[in-house]
Amino acid sequence: MKKILVTGGAGFIGSHLCKRLLEEKNEVICLDNFFTGSKENIIDLIDNPYFEVIRHDVEEKISLEVDEIYNLACPASPIHYQFDPVKTIRTSVMGAINMLDIAKNTKAKILQASTSEVYGDPEIHPQPETYRGNVNPIGIRACYDEGKRCAETLFFDYYREYDVDIKVIRIFNTYGSNMAINDGRVVSNFIIQALQGKNITIYGDGNQTRSFQYVDDLIDGMIKMMNSKENGPINLGNPDEFTILELAQKVIKLTNSKSKIIFKDLPQDDPKQRQPDISLAKEKLNWQPKVKLEDGLIKTIEYFKGKV
Repeated sequence: MKKILVTGGAGFIGSHLCKRLLEEKNEVICLDNFFTGSKENIIDLIDNPYFEVIRHDVEEKISLEVDEIYNLACPASPIHYQFDPVKTIRTSVMGAINMLDIAKNTKAKILQASTSEVYGDPEIHPQPETYRGNVNPIGIRACYDEGKRCAETLFFDYYREYDVDIKVIRIFNTYGSNMAINDGRVVSNFIIQALQGKNITIYGDGNQTRSFQYVDDLIDGMIKMMNSKENGPINLGNPDEFTILELAQKVIKLTNSKSKIIFKDLPQDDPKQRQPDISLAKEKLNWQPKVKLEDGLIKTIEYFKGKV
């Protein structure tokens, strides 16, 4: 039995990861300050004797003895990471340092949940791990984009200087149960608006593209990465590409909603295209997503029906 620390463990992705790690007979410590995480996401795990919850902010040092660390702590949707941009970048940078110090001191393996946002508004399509990105370092999204880029730098510097066993994944758009209703992400936004019969809001002309992976596929990839000999970075995402307009139309159809689609101005630095090149994940991890968009949306819509 391994003792595994999951920072941001009460969040959307973290809660799914905690559940899977417990199912695989590990001892799990969930560390979260509950800024965007929710106790409701982990309520079903509380009675498990091998599950422990610590309310703590990764900006502050903590001493723990663990075998593995999954570092997920950071607001991940624009509405949340732009709420307090200084806090966001501190979470990424100081959180990385504090978790890397634990890994260094305990010889633990550590995985960084980085993001496709390190590619910015990409000039290369699809995006391979070798692409260095097109990020505006002073824009309104930079607190998240550059915070995650700096965290990757720290991970590789700890690897080179202290021989820490690091793993870096770049997560592309992910959706599923336990997403927050108010997180501002496009899938949850569209589903909530459709279920409530409100206008579905598209920013821009709707022709910008995204690639959506179901959360179960991502968790599979994260665990495979942790158990591999790879350092990364490795993209984890679904290469099936859809326009935002196509997504809105699918949600309306699957919810049988009478919602109308309206268009508003595109926010600053919003990427026009986003599609992962997952060749490396296929080769090194024997991983690729299995869940089709429509199948994942049906499950996610069922989850949100109980929330609105």
